[in-house]
Amino acid sequence: MTAERTEAPYAAQDGILRRQSTRESAARTYARALPIVPVRARGLTIEGADGRRYLDCLSGAGTLALGHNHPVVLEAIRDVLDSGAPLHVLDLATPVKDAFTTELFQTLPPGLADHARVQFCGPAGTDAVEAALKLVRTATGRNGILAFAGAYHGMTAGALEASGGATDVRVTRLPYPQDYRCPFGIGGEYGAELAARWTRSVLDDAKSGVPRPAGMILEPVQGEGGVHPAPDAWLRRMRQITEARSIPLIADEVQTGVGRTGRFWAVEHSGVVPDVMVLSKAIGGSLPLAVVVYHEDLDVWRPGAHAGTFRGNQLAMAAGAATLAYVRENRLAERAAALGARMMTQLRALAAEFPCIGDVRGRGLMIGVELVDPEATPEPALPDAGLTGPEAAGPRPAAPALAAAVQRECLRRGLIVELGGRHASVVRLLPPLTISDEQAAAVLDRLADAVAAVAPRPVRP
Repeated sequence: MTAERTEAPYAAQDGILRRQSTRESAARTYARALPIVPVRARGLTIEGADGRRYLDCLSGAGTLALGHNHPVVLEAIRDVLDSGAPLHVLDLATPVKDAFTTELFQTLPPGLADHARVQFCGPAGTDAVEAALKLVRTATGRNGILAFAGAYHGMTAGALEASGGATDVRVTRLPYPQDYRCPFGIGGEYGAELAARWTRSVLDDAKSGVPRPAGMILEPVQGEGGVHPAPDAWLRRMRQITEARSIPLIADEVQTGVGRTGRFWAVEHSGVVPDVMVLSKAIGGSLPLAVVVYHEDLDVWRPGAHAGTFRGNQLAMAAGAATLAYVRENRLAERAAALGARMMTQLRALAAEFPCIGDVRGRGLMIGVELVDPEATPEPALPDAGLTGPEAAGPRPAAPALAAAVQRECLRRGLIVELGGRHASVVRLLPPLTISDEQAAAVLDRLADAVAAVAPRPVRP
């Protein structure tokens, strides 16, 4: 009898997973690497149908700023349900929408909030990206878009064109600065300056083949591209370059927003005020919601020029307003900055023990650990780059199989992590902003154990 009771949850989970594999599309992603069946969740913790508990550092790909089922989110949802308010209203004005919009505007960078308009669009970030691209094309009368290598803006046609994995595009691809795999083999401030100069040259060279575009879209931290924070000085240069040429700058804050990087919006690290901000994920408090916020000068839409059946999600707006207010009032962005810095310091100490960790990078609680082949010869830096010592040794080849093995070992230890980067070789940590110090220590302990399980420490002479 005891054995049957013990096996029952596992049998139920196996059956659900088996039916999923036979019924659902081959396009499913997370379910392949994370074969679990969540049945309960609270904060950082998920409980599977098999009775096991997991620390969730995926957080709905960054959607769950407050973790699973936070009390203020549940209360906001219950209040709407209990009030008898309509749940579906298209784009009609409601008290719930008014409260959400007021709270959202209260958090925006002042230079934008004072002159902003908000466009409610479809329920996902990719829908907001499509709306933003359509907006700047309509406002400028131009067509081309500037985007960056390694970008990820969504999976619909226009958003995919602006993303790094596109193949058939009408988008001009520009270099995005990074230190570990600098496209110029230099890194640092000089590498970022070269990237900025390349952008300026493309726009000003009459023979570059790139006519003046409708807009530039960028992520203040490239997430899916491998967790690459944009250097603040470079981001200011992008703002200067676009502003001087009347090119609207679109900041994709779908994953970086709502305190994730240590400021409420990631552009605030650099002091940049974009013309357009694309927002989704955390702004819905775990429910589907996406908006575009833009300067009033771009508000040239005709009525009905852009719409969406589910742009009036009342439950998401209530949950989102509660989330925005909680993050703001409890200074969770500052908490993310401090805790994220400590976690990266500990991860860099781990990297010193394991040559398979090529780089640790991130901002706030958006952290990436790149796995590399420790046996491969590092790519040398450019001979004229002026680098000496360890910096003169460039990156080793990415190790996606090793990263996948670390992810599997993490899951065995009750830790859910995501993989990203150009070669899916970056272990990504996106814990909720409410994670405690003790939970953060447990996350790092489990990750360290997983790394040790697949890549033992080298024997020191």
